[in-house]
Parts: sequence; C-alpha cells; structure tokens
Amino acid sequence: MGLCHGKPSEIPQTNPQGFSTFDKNEDFPDLIIGTPQNQSHHSKNKSSSFPFPSPSPLRSLFKNSPALGGNPNSSSVKSTPLRIFKRPFPPPSPAKHIRALIAKRYGTVKPNEASIPEGSECDIGLDKNFGFSKQFTSHYELGDEVGRGHFGYTCSAKAKKGSLKGQEVAVKVIPKPKMTTAIAIEDVRREVKILRALSGHKNLVQFYDAYEDEDNVYIVMEYDYFLTSYSLKRWCQGGELLDRILARGGKYSEEDAKVVMVQILTAVAFCHLQGVVHRDLKPENFLYTTKSEDAPLKAIDFGLSDYVKPDERLNDIVGSAYYVAPEVLHRSYGTEGDMWSIGVIAYILLCGSRPFWARTESGIFRAVLKADPSFDESPWPSLSPEAIDFVKRLLNKDYRKRLTAAQALSHPWLASHLDVKIPLDMIIYRLVKIYICSSSLRKSALRALAKTLTVPQLAYLKEQFNMLGPNKSGFISMQNYKMAVMRYCTDAMKHSRVLDYVNMLSSIQCRRLDFEEFCAASISVHQLEATTNWEEHARRGFELFEKDGNRVIKIEELASELGLSPSVPVHVVLQDWIRHSDGKLNFLGFIRLVRGVSARTIQKGVA
Repeated sequence: MGLCHGKPSEIPQTNPQGFSTFDKNEDFPDLIIGTPQNQSHHSKNKSSSFPFPSPSPLRSLFKNSPALGGNPNSSSVKSTPLRIFKRPFPPPSPAKHIRALIAKRYGTVKPNEASIPEGSECDIGLDKNFGFSKQFTSHYELGDEVGRGHFGYTCSAKAKKGSLKGQEVAVKVIPKPKMTTAIAIEDVRREVKILRALSGHKNLVQFYDAYEDEDNVYIVMEYDYFLTSYSLKRWCQGGELLDRILARGGKYSEEDAKVVMVQILTAVAFCHLQGVVHRDLKPENFLYTTKSEDAPLKAIDFGLSDYVKPDERLNDIVGSAYYVAPEVLHRSYGTEGDMWSIGVIAYILLCGSRPFWARTESGIFRAVLKADPSFDESPWPSLSPEAIDFVKRLLNKDYRKRLTAAQALSHPWLASHLDVKIPLDMIIYRLVKIYICSSSLRKSALRALAKTLTVPQLAYLKEQFNMLGPNKSGFISMQNYKMAVMRYCTDAMKHSRVLDYVNMLSSIQCRRLDFEEFCAASISVHQLEATTNWEEHARRGFELFEKDGNRVIKIEELASELGLSPSVPVHVVLQDWIRHSDGKLNFLGFIRLVRGVSARTIQKGVA
C-alpha cells in the first residue's frame, strides 16, 4: 500500500518526419495507489518537466484530445473528468485514507524516504524468519544493481551450481529492515507463495526460488524478466507491451490486438481459477521474451497480488490509478477488478488513448467513477462492432455485468482466433450454488430465460459443461464440479480456499443437471443485462415463463419462496410484482425474480 505517485511527462521532441517521440515512462506515468515494499520495477533516473501526463502515447495523432485543447464540443470532452459537474464532487479516495492504510501496513516509514530504520528500532515483536533457504551466496553470484523501487531493488546474478548453473537470472532483493509491520512481512511471504504456485504457465513469469539471510530476502526469477523489466540501458531481448504500443504509434490493428488480448486473458483466467487476483494489470507489467512479433507475452510483478475466494471481497486500495476499477475505490472488489484493468488495456491497444485521464489522481478517480469512455472519435467508428462491444463489456462500471476472463475469451471478437482455448470458469460454481438455493419459481424463470440464449452464449456454456465431464447420458452432478477443478489445482488454490468452496458445493444434495438446466443454473442475469439485446431476451423469456412456469401466487407465499425475513414489509416490497387481474407475476416481477432479491431491492421497495 502506498501513496499515489504521478510521474509527469517531458515535452516530446519532434523528429524530421513531424512525429512526436516519447519515452515510455513519460507517456504512461506509473500512478501507483498501492506500492508494497517488494515492488521494485521503477528505474533509477526518471526525470521530467512536462506539467501533466499525456492522454495518449502519440498526442499529435489525437487532435481532439482534451489535453491538447481540442474542440470543446467534442464527445470526448463530455466523457472526461474535465466536464462540468452539476455540483462539486470531492475526490472519492482521499489521501488521508491511503495514508492511514500505509501506516497500518508499513508503520511510520514513508515509501519515498531515503533512510530506513536500522537494527531493532522497528523490529520488536516481528518474526522475520521466512523459512527460505539461507544458501543464496553459495548458489548465486550477485551482479550489478539495475533497478530500485520503494522497498527493494533488483540485481543481475549468475547461478553457480544446480540446474541453472551458468545461467543469468534476476534477483529481487527486499531488505528486512524495511519490513516494519507484520502486514509488510506477510506481503512478502504471500508474493513468494503465489509466484511459486503459479510458476510454469506459459504466460506468467518463471519463478525459480526464494532465499533469505539476516538482512534480505532474495526472490530469483527468469532472465528475460530481469532484462525486460529492469535494464536501464534497455538492452533487453523483448521489451514491455508498452514499448510495442509506443513503437506502433499508439495503437494496434484489431488482429494484432487480438493476439495480445488472448495471451493476457489466458494468463489472468488461470490466476483467477486459482483464486489469485493480480491487482496491478497494466502494459508495463506484461513482457515479451524476444523481439519477434509472435513472441510469448508474460505477466509479471505479483507484489500487489492477493488470494480471494469466489464469495469474498477485498478492501485494500491498491493498483495503478489509470487502470484501477471503480469498485476498488469503493473498497469492495474481487477478480472483476482485474477485468476492468484489461478493458483499459484493450481500449489503449485499439485507439492509442486512455479511456480515463486527468492531471491529478483525484481527477482520474472522478473519471473512473463518473465519466464514460468515448467511442465516438476516430478510430472507433471504423472498428468492428464486436471489438467495441468487447471493450464496453469489460469497462462496465457495474462489476456484476463485467465479463470474466473465460467469458472474454469466448466473446465473438476473439472466438475465431486460432489460439483461443476456453478455460474453466469459477463463476459457474458461484452461480450454480445460488441456483440450487433458489425457489422453484425462480428456477422456472431462469429456465425460461436460458432458452433465449444465442449460439455464441451457448457455445461458452457448452465448453464449461463439457469440462465438467458429463456422463454418457449427458448429466452432471455436484461431484463433477469438484473433479473438474481438481485437474487444475495448484497450491495457490489451497491458499485461496477455493478448494474449501468447491468441497462445500460438492457436498450439497442436488439432482443431476442436464445441459438445459446447467444453462439455467449458469446464466448471469446481470451480465445478460449488459448485452444490446437484453430487452429481447427478457420479453421472450417472460413469454416462455407465462406458458410454462408462471402461476397464481400470493404475496405472502412469494415472500416465503424468496426467503424474506418477517421484518421485511412484504406488501410494500412485492406489491408491484403481481398482476391484480390474475394474481400471477407480471413482467416487472419476472425481471426482479431472475435478478434475485437483495438488500438493495428491498430498500428500493420500501423507499
């Protein structure tokens, strides 16, 4: 956790061809909300004089950008934080809250202080023994320092013996004196656990081992990670995703963007299935292993990552300002926060401009919470409707309506890509649990709504159903859910307690499900509401429900089916759900029924 640090940009120099040239760190300032002690991907000498960050990698190609004093009547101005609000809107994430969290997590040491506490002045009662091997110096020869962050630094090293003998590696060094609180110590311990558990995936950085001595913790990672992430001279083989965005003048073609998005989503889908949320996804944290156009892309920097169970929410304010999700600022979020960040990356890839920007962190936060990204300016009108829909589905401010990583991979925009492989999606576990506990009336309504699904929507569900391993008769049980997830189980899944959740689900007594009922159990009504043809789904679903499922029901009986407590004024809350003519659910009641009853629904009814 740390303060928000914005890095201003230098005024670009114009080359003979008339194009502006930028350094990557000047164009996308790393506005960090949470910066734990083990985050060390900032280079040493970065200075600038430009008074505010540029809204796009190549500003000369975006004449209508508000930062350039473009047309004040353009749609982009209306969709940025510079628009005039009807009343003053204070910063949604005040600095005092962030400072309070920093003090709790890291003690009194500020992230940008040059000096650090020595000896035992902050060590009283803290156990800094991690249980890692203490033979670092016998296994590796430490080289030059090539990068320094707020709470550590990174060096090159060469392996002396073992399977890596003679190979170059990257070593992240985290000084123990900077671990001044129990939470800071746990952050380091968790990062190593996550890296160790997830290592081996083709789109994630390779972790080798962790060591410690009296003074430091050493995290050893692959050579490409070291070169691309930390080298000040940029003599790396592949470079960051951000490097390639800038090299292309700020934007990708749709086909090239698909290649990038498939790799990002594949990595993130794997993390989410394991119960790991990255919390700092941005172009700087994706690296290419070589300079080849088809080089693999890898996610790095798990210093802000955490475990999250499917039915739990996190509340730490962490991430990078331009990529932070609205619910993170509200301090209640899960894996959906990563999907918002991916939506921001997709927006940048396709148009070269950020969807949300401002000159201050508070302005960025206001934009994230209140402004809508512009899809009216070039090049959006020339892009495919599928590409625009893909980005919009990821940048939905309601996290319940946002696509998961597996759903994004099955989106029509990516479905035709050769390298797409749809992974198991944890959302179907959460949805089937809700379905099993639902009333018979709601199950009938969901079955009617599921019959309206389109071919692409059914294709995703068919993939998920097949991964659960139906029997020869085409049925699955709750045990199938457990067996399916065990095929992808790592230690991360154990630490995140995803396995506990799955075990609880598999113990529920429920009849077997065929594909039709699986679709009813796995449909997300909130996500369906985010589609352009939601009205058509709802009307058609209600027609089917009227034919087979709708029945005469009293308010008291409906309240009992919904599980409302006796303290709820049911006649006030549910009176507009039922038709007076025949006593059956009306269209409004059908919609609210499939959405499910929540405290918010009850409050609205009472109000």
